Amino acid sequence: MAAKKAAAKKTPAAAKKAPAAKKAAGRKPNAAFMKEMTPSAELAAIVGSKALPRTAVVSKIWDYIKKNNLQDAKNKRQINADDKLKPIFGGKKNVTMFEMTALVNKHLS
Repeated sequence: MAAKKAAAKKTPAAAKKAPAAKKAAGRKPNAAFMKEMTPSAELAAIVGSKALPRTAVVSKIWDYIKKNNLQDAKNKRQINADDKLKPIFGGKKNVTMFEMTALVNKHLS
C-alpha cells in the first residue's frame, strides 16, 4: 500500500512539468511584429527599401549601429546619431535604445 502512495505522489508532479515544457515549445510569435512594413525614405537608407517585419528592421539598425561604432562607450544604452540616423531620431544627437524603437516605428507604414 505504501508503494501505491509513493507512486501516486510522483505522477502528479511529473504531469505538471510536462505541459509546461510543451507550452514553451508551442509558443507562436506575435503577428503584429511579423507583419511586413514599408520603411520611409530616411529609414530605407539604412535598412533598404524592401518591406520587412519590425523585428528585422530593428535588427538591421543594430547591425548598422555596431558596424559604425555608434553605441556610446560609457553608457551602452545611448545611441549616438550620425548623418543617416539623425532624421530617424527626430534630429536628436543621441537617444536611448528604448527611445530608438519608438522613433523607428514612426518611420514604418
